Amino acid sequence: MTLTPPPLSNDCFALPQGVNWTPVDQALALLRDRLNVVTGTEMVPLSAALGRVLAVDVAAQRSHPPLPNTAVDGYGFAGGRPAGPHVLPLVPGRAAAGVRHDLAVPEGAAIRVLTGAALPDGVDTVILEEDVRCDGAQIAFNGPLKAGANTRQAGEDVVAQDVILRAARVVTPADLALAAATGLNQMCVRKRLRVAVISTGDELVEPGQGAAPGQIFDANRPMLLGLIDEFGFAGIDMGRVGDDRDALRTALDEAAGRADVILTSGGASAGDEDHVSALLRQAGAMQQWRIALKPGRPLALGMWQDTPVFGLPGNPVAALVCSLIFARPAMGLMAGAGWSEPLGFSLPAAFRKRKKAGRREYLRARVRDGRAEVFASEGSGRISGLSWAEGLVELPDGAVEIEPGDSVRFFPYTSFGLK
Repeated sequence: MTLTPPPLSNDCFALPQGVNWTPVDQALALLRDRLNVVTGTEMVPLSAALGRVLAVDVAAQRSHPPLPNTAVDGYGFAGGRPAGPHVLPLVPGRAAAGVRHDLAVPEGAAIRVLTGAALPDGVDTVILEEDVRCDGAQIAFNGPLKAGANTRQAGEDVVAQDVILRAARVVTPADLALAAATGLNQMCVRKRLRVAVISTGDELVEPGQGAAPGQIFDANRPMLLGLIDEFGFAGIDMGRVGDDRDALRTALDEAAGRADVILTSGGASAGDEDHVSALLRQAGAMQQWRIALKPGRPLALGMWQDTPVFGLPGNPVAALVCSLIFARPAMGLMAGAGWSEPLGFSLPAAFRKRKKAGRREYLRARVRDGRAEVFASEGSGRISGLSWAEGLVELPDGAVEIEPGDSVRFFPYTSFGLK
């Protein structure tokens, strides 16, 4: 089964007329409303379905359990029993999982049953073996015992043709168990979203290479490729490109031919060497969103040969925050998993902070002794804070003055899909 999704329009990132500074919530709403699924579909065996996005609803091929069965080791018979002593004769044989007893059990008789065994005809109730005395020919026990005790009904978990998993769900190990138990051996899933990553800037050199004065090692590309992998997408390393417009144009052409989405870092502002913005503007499909966000104000969004481009800031701290807050939900939607919002929770602060109104802020943070600590420096050049942190504290758009013990909103990295 193969479906070809519609392409995005060149103006999908256009801001409403008159909008200059874009609040975070408005930027997210615009992305959610204007993007759509861009990935095709394919059938894969269960062994290859983990972490994939379901393209269609999945229905059970058969009921689970398929037949009435026993939940315990014990003895089975028909009907419940009132209070008092009871003695029942045993019929020969036993019912075990995978080996059904084909003969009916007469009224007033019992049969040995093992956990998971299909109930023989004439059996609807089971008593635990711990509650029974047996001499090999008969059993004795005390009531009361309800009819149907210690048994499972056919289809009490899932009925054949019930929808067991919904489209857009990311398949988990538990989902694989459910699918297998109900007779499925393959699933229709979305093809992995292909995300090309390009670093830009003359100042960048590869980690481990000799760095001249004024040069820095490229930290963004390995970080972004790592994020993409943990999000469950397929990363495509397009390398780094210097401040050369023709070279960047060639890299974008190649990326558009290989990927569903392009992430660039650096060159997203409006300076002389901000070639990502310039090329997207030349292509007639460029929007520079000045987002009311700290860190990470400029976010270049556009289309290159029908492929959406997210132009992230060059600063690694800002690039990570913009990736988590904007690129992650947008790419999830394009991958077919729907728009996802991180799950945060309130914690007492272990810090002081005074913030002016105007921009939403995200502080690198971690939890210790039930309180949210923030990194000692808010400087966006302090990359060590990304590794130190376990998530982000979100400060609202308005002015706030936080004292230790005040409630703050903490979003663990795991809520964005990271491990």
